[in-house]
Amino acid sequence: MNYLSAENLTKAYGDRTLFRNINFGINRGDKVAIVGANGSGKTSLLSILAGAVPPDAGLVSVRKDISIGYLDQQPDLNEALTVMEEVLSGASAQLEAVRAYEKALISEDHAALEEAMSQMEKLEAWDYESQLRQMLGELGIQDVEQSVSTLSGGQRKRVALARVLIQNPDLIILDEPTNHLDLEAIEYLENYLNTSNGTLLMVSHDRYFLDAVCNQIVEMDGGQLYGYKGNYAYFLEKKAERLEMQASELEKDRNLFRRELDWMRRQPKARGTKAKYREDAFGELQEKISGKGKGESLELNLRTARLGSKILEVENLSKRYDEKVLLDHFTYTFKRFDRVGLIGKNGMGKTTLLEMITGLTRPDSGKISTGGTVRFGYYTQSELNLPENQRVIDVVQEVAEVMKLASGETVTASQLLQHFLFDRQKQYDFVHKLSGGEKRRLQLLLVLVTNPNFLILDEPTNDLDITTLNVLEEFLLSFPGCVLIVTHDRYFMDRLVDHVFVLEGEGKVRDYPGNYTDYREWRNKQPKKQASLNIPEKAKQSSANTSGVTNQNGAAGVTQSKTAETKKKLSFKEQREYETLESEIAALEQRKADLTESLSAGGHHEQLIGWAKEIGEIDALISTKSDRWLELAEYI
Repeated sequence: MNYLSAENLTKAYGDRTLFRNINFGINRGDKVAIVGANGSGKTSLLSILAGAVPPDAGLVSVRKDISIGYLDQQPDLNEALTVMEEVLSGASAQLEAVRAYEKALISEDHAALEEAMSQMEKLEAWDYESQLRQMLGELGIQDVEQSVSTLSGGQRKRVALARVLIQNPDLIILDEPTNHLDLEAIEYLENYLNTSNGTLLMVSHDRYFLDAVCNQIVEMDGGQLYGYKGNYAYFLEKKAERLEMQASELEKDRNLFRRELDWMRRQPKARGTKAKYREDAFGELQEKISGKGKGESLELNLRTARLGSKILEVENLSKRYDEKVLLDHFTYTFKRFDRVGLIGKNGMGKTTLLEMITGLTRPDSGKISTGGTVRFGYYTQSELNLPENQRVIDVVQEVAEVMKLASGETVTASQLLQHFLFDRQKQYDFVHKLSGGEKRRLQLLLVLVTNPNFLILDEPTNDLDITTLNVLEEFLLSFPGCVLIVTHDRYFMDRLVDHVFVLEGEGKVRDYPGNYTDYREWRNKQPKKQASLNIPEKAKQSSANTSGVTNQNGAAGVTQSKTAETKKKLSFKEQREYETLESEIAALEQRKADLTESLSAGGHHEQLIGWAKEIGEIDALISTKSDRWLELAEYI
């Protein structure tokens, strides 16, 4: 069953045509990802297909009886609403039933209440709010009553994502859904989309995510679409075959062009009309091969400053905001060629740690000692501070007009920009004309032209296309300095780091020897309550260069805190509370089930109102008691 089809779509901005006369379709059950270089028009195509932006020409047809949920890169939220109100403002049959039920409860309209409850039962919407709270929690939003106006850009994206998902639309359209999500939230979203029977269309550069979720890949290249039936790994295989075929055809065209060029040069002017068809064919052939086969690539073989013996020593670093402890006496000594990944849920303090290392934020206590030869290159995830009304080449020349490569050669700012895939025409564009990904690529260039030997990268993969990511990875693999990375791109981290700092909460940092997948595999094997306390055998054997703080198992620097304190013991009163909570929660669950059954059977309207209110009160009690039970369970 066809859900959406597009015919002869064309879109241009000014004198730049993104695509012309392209066709596209998506059927029920398809899970399609659109990939391509920054600035190729992926987001523009997605917004046209979602109905948010009109095409310059062409037609988009959507099946009448389907619903569409669309997540924009910059979602528009109502500042006057709370998080819960904003998420419930979406359009779906279940959401309509919940809103009608709440309205009937407030007005005490008995007839409306009976009808609303019947609809709630029919649509299985009784647990809708609790499902929504769980979804928001998995996406990193805990306070559902906070105002939308107080949210950060990343939080807004997550709230908008929850608003789309909770509507359970027939067709979900997502633009870079994994941006601003922590690793656990990405894995939750991946599992949600994998187990969903819905239809999906998205733009993403997260390669693990693409491989796990999608069954079709559509590449946008040179204003055209190339479809591949399979996941991302299959796409890479088939794309290589297509490029090889194109290269062979291009070589044939070039040989023909050389022969025709020789013929054109030898043509007497008097015979021009007789061979007009051949001249026209020559012109078409010249246009066909022009601009192709240049083999543009992002070769980041830049020279870096030499590192001395002392690099960076962090001693007893502590930081808290109000009651929230981000770091508690964290100690680590960086050594040459350290490649460290920094992971943890949003709000755990990853960016704060980076800012303390670079001097942008002061710790509450502790000491950071930096070697005299260290030159930081800090790529931040904060809002880009690029001069919008300045030309691209002028922005680079203000930092460096020439640069030395590792080979000793020098390159101009213009040549360097070409290495970063900015052609001559693009170099003289104003910054405000660049796509989001192109601006990020320019920001990365500006970091690297300073010749750093200690790279600190905070979410470097956001908005970068896969081609740029691949070459950036190759550069970082051979980078002769230290690298500290925060990223939600699991593939990127797995390729580059040899150990990870895991921010576990309450100021604790675990130094795990291995990449992200190694850590996740170990953690998944641990008993749930003990995962943060047991030390993996791999870590025991590690000679990690840390402060030397030793825990009860003798592993140095694995979980660092103020002292190697023994685990907190519950008091007698807390132990009794823990034991009774389980039975209390079970009793509440049973009472809720009985009330729900009574509602389904019907009764007097006063009874129905009373039962409905009691269900709401029970839900709140279950939530409170469950949170307390989990809190106490940490110490059992």
